[in-house]
Amino acid sequence: MSNHLKNETSPYLLQHAENPVDWYPWCEEAFEKARKEEKPVFLSIGYSTCHWCHVMAHESFENEAVAEILNQYFISVKVDREERPDIDSVYMSVCQAFTGSGGWPMSIFMTCDKKPFLAGTYFPVRSQYGRPGFSDLLHEIAGLWGSSRDALLHSAEKIVTSLRQAEPVGEEAEEPRLIEKAMRMFQESFDRVYGGFGAAPKFPVPHNLLFLMLYGKQKEDPAGLEMAEKTLLQMRKGGIFDQIGYGFSRYSTDRYFLAPHFEKMLYDNGLLLTVYAWAYALTKKSVYLDTARKTALYVCRELTSPEGGFYSAQDADSQGVEGKYYTFARSEILAVLGEERGKAFSDTFDITKDGNFEGVNIPNLLKSNDLNGEFGDDMEKLYRYRKERSKLHLDDKILTSWNSMMIGALSVLFRVSGDEKYLQVAVAAQKFIEKNLCRGLRLYTSWRDGKTSDNSFLDDYGFYTAALTELYHSTLDREYLDKAEQFCQEAVRCFLDNENGGFYLSDRDSKELFVNPKESYDGAVPSGNSVMAYNLVRLYQLTGRAGYGQLAKKQIQYMSARAREYPMGYSMFLTAKLLYDNPPPHIVVAVKDARDLEGIKGQLPLLANVIAVSENREYPLLNNRTTFYVCRDHTCFAPSNTLQI
Repeated sequence: MSNHLKNETSPYLLQHAENPVDWYPWCEEAFEKARKEEKPVFLSIGYSTCHWCHVMAHESFENEAVAEILNQYFISVKVDREERPDIDSVYMSVCQAFTGSGGWPMSIFMTCDKKPFLAGTYFPVRSQYGRPGFSDLLHEIAGLWGSSRDALLHSAEKIVTSLRQAEPVGEEAEEPRLIEKAMRMFQESFDRVYGGFGAAPKFPVPHNLLFLMLYGKQKEDPAGLEMAEKTLLQMRKGGIFDQIGYGFSRYSTDRYFLAPHFEKMLYDNGLLLTVYAWAYALTKKSVYLDTARKTALYVCRELTSPEGGFYSAQDADSQGVEGKYYTFARSEILAVLGEERGKAFSDTFDITKDGNFEGVNIPNLLKSNDLNGEFGDDMEKLYRYRKERSKLHLDDKILTSWNSMMIGALSVLFRVSGDEKYLQVAVAAQKFIEKNLCRGLRLYTSWRDGKTSDNSFLDDYGFYTAALTELYHSTLDREYLDKAEQFCQEAVRCFLDNENGGFYLSDRDSKELFVNPKESYDGAVPSGNSVMAYNLVRLYQLTGRAGYGQLAKKQIQYMSARAREYPMGYSMFLTAKLLYDNPPPHIVVAVKDARDLEGIKGQLPLLANVIAVSENREYPLLNNRTTFYVCRDHTCFAPSNTLQI
């Protein structure tokens, strides 16, 4: 029996298309039905590679008895958080207001007017873990809807009013103290033994590491780079990095980075690839370039579509068991590699008879100093064996914002490695977006199976602008810079709150939800407002256009007020602010021959603002050869035929 999800394209929604629950996608039909039948709406938000989403689905949504309750007393709506970040953002705020925390699956009970009166995350089918059973909860809410509906409606109005008034206001913070305060917070929460920040679970949060590295470089403070390096090395050695097939899992369940939550997300790998490439550029330590290359290899062979776009994620579960795909018994290693090579591999990668994690083994290098071991052929054998042993669910939708992160990452990797293949993959993905997810200056959030979503959000424009800017720096092709400017200007036109500052997540005129959020806090990915601050600063420093400078200043003031209490949570914005306060070198290359650019690209600092021009009156050639005009620290230097930074 199919429900109303059967014609959707989202892998998450399609996972529920055969549930006995009469699911609707988010649509007016569902809310109109709730209005006519005077029923509350049950909204379930998740994503296709979410482990606890699977658990709740198996326990409750595939359960005929539970489905009967939902179908009798509720209108049930399913949302893929990755396709509708606006819905996810608004109701995550609701969930956090009700419970003090959030996560997925998200479970919201609300009126036909989309106003919530109860929220939570995972509910077991029967009471356990200190949580009420889902069946009991449904019966209780249905009873209250019949007997005390006015009280529920009043509760809904209160939470809506509260969230509408939640937008903070305030004057610009004292900016130098803001950055220093963030640095102190990072130092106080840093795990000096195992890297990372805070206690388990530990999330990579790559934009934190970018900020720390840039801070250390600009302020000549070794603490920033030391914290970043300790964390990057520990993650590379740990089980959070897939030592067999490469790429990073979502987060570590322990403080050591040994046991991950095994799902792999495109955005984590894109952002981490960028960080490792940066680390190599700053330190020239081969382990960072090797990690970036291996992460890129994972993305190219596991997450790249034939059309050139990047898929979203791989599941943590296989055959119903989290992590089964990635773990090994020692006997398996010996059987695949043979006694001699198997023993050498096991000794290096912590593979034991009893297992290093719940009776099985997660390959890792935490007890080894051998980061350059010669196990290439062995890795390939284990990789092939693992793929034949079991399969992983692939979320094969292609998201504009996440693809843009990977395009930017591969572009950076090309610049630090000089390897043209990374740029080729990045360009192919950009062309995919241009062909399938773009109509003029209108971007669309997702594509799958030949179908494009109807929506677009600030993050799509923000990350795509950043990706185009990175492609420009890798190619010095002015077309990419022109496009970056066009999409940045479109973001300003569609999403900027001209009166109060900051950017809305949805189009500023959107009335679909009871509030249009302005996301400023950096979560697993940088917020759209942080990325727009970064874009405006970069474009201002590249082009010198006063309009970008004015917008950048206003956005920095807006974000400073929001970051004042907890600046550690706004690291991407702080990175933009560091660049605004301390501009990288500005380099104009007056080109004698366009072919000269090929040899120049590898010499350019990662964050330099570079403009390539043909010889002209303002920038004449010196000695009739390609000439560099460099300005740094508010000082311009004499033109030179060699790049001197």
